[in-house]
Amino acid sequence: MRITSRGRVVSGIALVGASAIVLAGCAAPPESTGDGTAAASDFIPCMVSDSGGFDDNSFNQLGFEGLTEASDEIGVKPITVQSDAETDFAPNLENLVAQGCNLIITVGFALSQATVESALANPDVEYAIIDDAADNDFNGEVDAPNIKPILFNTAQSAFLVGYAAASYSKSGIVATWGGLPFPTVSIFSDGFAQGVAYFNTEKGKDVKVLGYDPASPDTYTVTGGFQANDVAKSTAQNFIDQGADVLLPVGGPIYQSAIAAITDSGKDVALLGVDADLFVTDPTTADVILTSILKGIKSATSAVVSDAAAGDFSTDSYVGTLENDGVGYAPFHNFESKVDPALADELDQLKADIISGTIPVKSYLG
Repeated sequence: MRITSRGRVVSGIALVGASAIVLAGCAAPPESTGDGTAAASDFIPCMVSDSGGFDDNSFNQLGFEGLTEASDEIGVKPITVQSDAETDFAPNLENLVAQGCNLIITVGFALSQATVESALANPDVEYAIIDDAADNDFNGEVDAPNIKPILFNTAQSAFLVGYAAASYSKSGIVATWGGLPFPTVSIFSDGFAQGVAYFNTEKGKDVKVLGYDPASPDTYTVTGGFQANDVAKSTAQNFIDQGADVLLPVGGPIYQSAIAAITDSGKDVALLGVDADLFVTDPTTADVILTSILKGIKSATSAVVSDAAAGDFSTDSYVGTLENDGVGYAPFHNFESKVDPALADELDQLKADIISGTIPVKSYLG
């Protein structure tokens, strides 16, 4: 599959929350079976986190859970290492190669360049990268022949959530912004804005989207990183001050800053989550979370590990969609009684229409 990755920002990502898992001494390389693949009992799956840590309630944590799930089923012990800064990426990858890892999964677009360099230097090791096409020269091809991109067309599920947000909004103003303008970040806001626009067309409404304009993606509002800090909080507060009563912050812990801004405002503002169901992963969101835009990172990662252990590793890109249940949206939980009773059926129909192609949803993935 040809996947074009564009608009990537070359920058380290500093997130909040860290659960460092320190690498121990080097292990001997695994024994090989007759067909050149590692025996299941000797198979060593490994993972390098982005700097959010494996407890970020987002894509690092979901990737870790997928790795752990598959490893438990196979009966092997994975090796995991956290990156605390961009400078950790290459050394962490070198360390895992030295420990005889058969499969190395890197979590996040920020590791793309380091992953490609490590893969090219170690052609006998299998690699997978979550949330990136491994296409740093933007020619539509994966930059190393032993890397499997794990991608998610979250524009489709974000479209549904944008429609729901527009339906729920009382002020007629919603907002979305990101940490950094990576394609895998802005894809959420893009789909969200398309969903709001579709609601407006279907219902004859004029719900406004602050922070992102599909016609001018270069004006995307970003906080400059994924830290839960004063910048992230003031960004959320600015949108609340402009009347937004539904907020979609895209980028790990920056949602925590949005919650702080909502609390300080004293206003009835709903929050939207990304990647995981925040109602489940972070119970402190229960009173403000309307729904979350989901990625099947855990299941996709688990499948890649299992396939690699069985000798069935493929470098074909995985793209999660509504059709293959790779993306979706969470229940409305505590907001179930607050949304339009007709909304659930409308979303079911919209989902079917997106899958059939009746409703096109544009994204950098096609």
